Amino acid sequence: MTSATIEAPPGSAGEAPARLSHRQILTILSGLLLGMFLAALDQNIVSVAIVRIANSLHGFDQQAWATTAYLITATISTPLYGKLADIYGRKYFYLTAIALFVIGSAACTFATSMYELAGFRAFQGLGAGGLMSLAMTIIGDIVPPRERSRYQGYFMMVFGIATVLGPVLGGWFSGFDHLWGLEGWRWVFLVNVPIGIVALGVVARVLNLPHHRQQVRVDWGGAVALAVCVVPLLIVAEQGRGWGWGSGKAILCYAIGAVGLVLFIGIEYLMKDAALIPLRLFRNSTFTVCIVGGFIVGIAMFGAISMVPLYMQVVRGFSPTKAGLLMLPLVAGIMTGSLISGQVTKRTGRYKILPVLGTFVIACGAALYATVHYDAPLWQPLVYAGIIGLGLGGCMQTLIIAVQNAGPRSDMGVSTAAATFFRQVGGTLGVAVFLTILFNLLPHKITDAFGGHLPPGLSAGALDTLQSNTAGIAALPQQVRDPILIGFTNSMQAVFWAAAGVALVAFVVLLFMKEIPLQDIAAPKPEAAKAPADDADWGEEQVWEGAAEAISQPVPVLAAAAAGRHAAAANGHIATNGHLGAVEGLPAEGPSGSTNGNGMQGVSAAGGAMIAASDDAHGGPAIEGRIIQEDGRPVPGVALTLIDQRGHQVSRALGGEGGDFRIEMPTAGKYVLIASASGHLPAAVNVTVDERAQRLDLTLEGSGELSGTVRAAGRGEPLAGVTITLTDTRGEVVGAAVTGTDGGYVCHGVVSGTYTLVAAAEHLRPTAATLVVPDSGLLRYDLELTAMAMLTGTVVAEGQSVPNALVTVLDATGTAVGTVHTDADGRYALTDLVEGEYTIVARGYPPVAGRVAVSAGQVDHDIELGYDLDDATAELEQSTDRP
Repeated sequence: MTSATIEAPPGSAGEAPARLSHRQILTILSGLLLGMFLAALDQNIVSVAIVRIANSLHGFDQQAWATTAYLITATISTPLYGKLADIYGRKYFYLTAIALFVIGSAACTFATSMYELAGFRAFQGLGAGGLMSLAMTIIGDIVPPRERSRYQGYFMMVFGIATVLGPVLGGWFSGFDHLWGLEGWRWVFLVNVPIGIVALGVVARVLNLPHHRQQVRVDWGGAVALAVCVVPLLIVAEQGRGWGWGSGKAILCYAIGAVGLVLFIGIEYLMKDAALIPLRLFRNSTFTVCIVGGFIVGIAMFGAISMVPLYMQVVRGFSPTKAGLLMLPLVAGIMTGSLISGQVTKRTGRYKILPVLGTFVIACGAALYATVHYDAPLWQPLVYAGIIGLGLGGCMQTLIIAVQNAGPRSDMGVSTAAATFFRQVGGTLGVAVFLTILFNLLPHKITDAFGGHLPPGLSAGALDTLQSNTAGIAALPQQVRDPILIGFTNSMQAVFWAAAGVALVAFVVLLFMKEIPLQDIAAPKPEAAKAPADDADWGEEQVWEGAAEAISQPVPVLAAAAAGRHAAAANGHIATNGHLGAVEGLPAEGPSGSTNGNGMQGVSAAGGAMIAASDDAHGGPAIEGRIIQEDGRPVPGVALTLIDQRGHQVSRALGGEGGDFRIEMPTAGKYVLIASASGHLPAAVNVTVDERAQRLDLTLEGSGELSGTVRAAGRGEPLAGVTITLTDTRGEVVGAAVTGTDGGYVCHGVVSGTYTLVAAAEHLRPTAATLVVPDSGLLRYDLELTAMAMLTGTVVAEGQSVPNALVTVLDATGTAVGTVHTDADGRYALTDLVEGEYTIVARGYPPVAGRVAVSAGQVDHDIELGYDLDDATAELEQSTDRP
């Protein structure tokens, strides 16, 4: 244990405190928001790209450790940051948290294996543990309780932007094979570096808080005991579904966690006021009820939130990027609930009613979401998610306020960190339990959807495969796909019912919370001639209060986290099913993450399957038609631009999911129509229109490319003349190529989707593989073919060919691998033999056997049948001796 002696600042204790102006608070707030943005963005952006990262680092089965390592260090460091900030001050530990996070992000960028990435993520988590909890504590230092509601909207805005922007950027970055010299997924981590550097500069420049010092000890023993308690429990929460909750590994984790808990409580009792989480805080019933309520809210909140993107991706077929955008109603609900609760707190100084009503609203929203069917109108899950968000906004920051208001100012950092810590642990537990419920129910619900019996070809093993990789569901026939989606939806309904029940438990617990009214101490404005915020007098009388925390950092699985892990293999590219067009005003992303790749916005539904809009349309002439691929399939979401003969844009539109489009123009005349879509080559055509609508159908070629090298198995030699055939999910050939002398092949015009690749050549065993081409359309896939041999020859006896002789080939184990009869000329041929040694047996005369070694190509081996002369003579003598 370490001691620190600190002195009180000079000045009269009785001086009236000077408060910061609104502008000064906003200046400090800008640095805090950047740090919070780092934490909120990271927890959303990584989950979308994790599958692509794991595949690139050849560690798909190890990807969970990258999340677990981050979660462990971030959770354990959270209360430690709170305690150290109370002892030594906020600024330097907040700067330390940002610096550790930035260094960890830079290290993750250059990871070469999943184990390295897990280690760097653990280092990154050391910084993440302080980013959000310390920001909340600092806001409590500088803003009175009832005035802080003016600043809640900024925190909600940052959280909302990060929640929506994270999946969009994650999907965009991971979609690039290479971007500016690095693999695309590495930018998921590198993007944190410039943001973090700016945050470091702003916080170092504007954050100057006086700190009242005292003789204290650092509870390192409590920190170690807490790690012993929490680490195994977090590991089993992340890995328990795979291990089995009653397995030996899980039981060992439970036992170690229990021992750690006993040690932690004992050390905290001995440390008294210097404890990491002082036990005396739990003597306050308000603090205890808020901690327990926050823990339960964390279970319901994170468990329910993790199901929303799963439903959008698995059941509705949206990509992770679009699923992130469809989280907007949830984020809007959180922001609205927070603003309402802030105004209520500011005007009344009361807060108890807010988390009580908030948990009840969460329960109602979860119960409504539990009634959503797989083919329900899209507005239903969006509205119900907004209701859940409304409840979350009403109770998240108010619980932090209640916890901080229940204890002394000297424990503000500890109080805030404790609330964050327990909510985080509850969130981790909620995600683990709810995902276990989902995947335990899934096989039974799918079987029930098929009428109690799985159809032929869909075994229990196939269902297990679907649980780990749902990318192939969209390609299944409708009569198979629909029951599977019904099973997924019914399983998720049970999870939402469970979330509603947990929220009701939190509702009952929070009814017992004793409310301590918030103070609103008036303070004089700082004089204009005074120095900036650095020199402001921060009096001890200032009422401390917590932050408007959107979601405590770090979130274990947020938005697309569960989706990224369970709903999307092969970078999470799941085909959309057209439901996006039902959301009015929602842009369709292109590969860059902006609207359709061409910067088009303001797209709204225009009836049926068509989505069209034009900034300059005035109801005049129009062109309508359909855009298809070369194989006749429609191209969805095509961006259409109409320009005049001088190159000026006159109209634009967006094609529907069925490839239909309609684009209007102000007057009749000659124009150029440009059509472009992700994964396709753009097309431009001259059009002449009159006063009537005209029809024009277009065909877009794929811009993608499938390439690779075919080599001989075992030898690694490139194989020339191999025929490569590419078929789509309907079995139609969409591409073909023949390998060159270097064994390379290229299939042009490929679009994103699932394909079957077949390679075949003479004297080589054919091979087939299923491929998923990403949105970029670019994929490299190498193949190996096993050489086959042909054994031919002639069966002769006494110098003459023997027709209809039976020739049998045995392998080294004596198993017959081929049988054939000779033709009229005594010739035989056995094809498709693997290289090796064989025994060949010919029958017609007395059997003759011999050894032959075959290798790639054709091997000739003649066989001679006949009678042995000595044997024939002996037989003749025996016959003459008989009477």
